[in-house]
Amino acid sequence: MSGPLYVRHYGAGPDLVLLHGWGMHAGVWEDVIEGLVDDWRVTVLDLPGHGRSRGLPLGDLATLAATVAAHAPRHASWIGWSLGGLVAQRIALDHPARVRRLVLVGANACFGARPDWPHGMAAETLEQFAANLAQDYRATLKRFIALEVLDSDNAAEQLRRLREIVFEHGAPDPAALADGLAILGAADLRHEWPRLALPVRLLAGRRDKLVPAAAAAALAQLAPDARAHVFERAGHAPFFSHPEAFLAALRSALHD
Repeated sequence: MSGPLYVRHYGAGPDLVLLHGWGMHAGVWEDVIEGLVDDWRVTVLDLPGHGRSRGLPLGDLATLAATVAAHAPRHASWIGWSLGGLVAQRIALDHPARVRRLVLVGANACFGARPDWPHGMAAETLEQFAANLAQDYRATLKRFIALEVLDSDNAAEQLRRLREIVFEHGAPDPAALADGLAILGAADLRHEWPRLALPVRLLAGRRDKLVPAAAAAALAQLAPDARAHVFERAGHAPFFSHPEAFLAALRSALHD
């Protein structure tokens, strides 16, 4: 049964939207929200098929971006993690007047590696995740989460917390997970980046196993006002592994 998209607001001030990654929900931002609500009106939502938005179709990237934009403030800064970063990019490209600033965390414009883009996941890895998803989506989701924290500081504690969070509101819809993997494998927004006429800040983990840190530096060359910051000891989720350093870097990214 489908229901409304889950959206929640915290605090007061300039609008800021947080978008979570594949298989997760807005609960991953709990600590980040606490660090922002004194200065911002923070909006979080669960992507269709995830968390408290289960039962809603995820669709393709353009449809997903349109759905999210329709439920968000009309003029905000956007922070997107992983798949959420891809959605935020699509919104900034399709609705530039609605996006003041873009902060991308562990995100890529092209998640799959290409002959001219070595800064992505191997096609075989994405294909294997898709094949495994059809067999046992819970186990596949857990393996994906394990990759998110691999080699990062405090990896075991991060893994425990993320595995608790992911099923906190029930399992994500398998169809939405499959659609999300399809988006990650197919999307390539690199050629559109020169149109991003707004500040773009990329926050990357040097030890990220899903989005190489080199992607942030490469993407920073594609837009007029883009800069990259790398957390040397973090993986795919620096807001979990290094919360204080992440908040400091995020605040800088929202004001510089």
